Amino acid sequence: MMEQSEPKFEKYVFVCVNERAGGERVSCGGTFCGKELSEKLKEAVKTAGKAGSIRVSKSKCLDVCEEGANVLIYPDNLWLSHAELADIPAILAKLGIQP
Repeated sequence: MMEQSEPKFEKYVFVCVNERAGGERVSCGGTFCGKELSEKLKEAVKTAGKAGSIRVSKSKCLDVCEEGANVLIYPDNLWLSHAELADIPAILAKLGIQP
């Protein structure tokens, strides 16, 4: 039976890592840096000592592939598009982490 509870983390960061076969629509994980961005952002959150309160999760398609790499921060409802590895300090700042 389904149960309801409070979220375990204060913030969730969803980073699209979706990949598609060559010749199909672009994708955050295949065309853009989504996969590496997810890994590096997770490392940065852990290094900052915030892994217990901020969860960086890989996401499949968020359906705005042409604007990739895409990041969604919840519950802040912040949508970040065209994200690159160089944006990690700015993403951390949006999470309240000073790099």
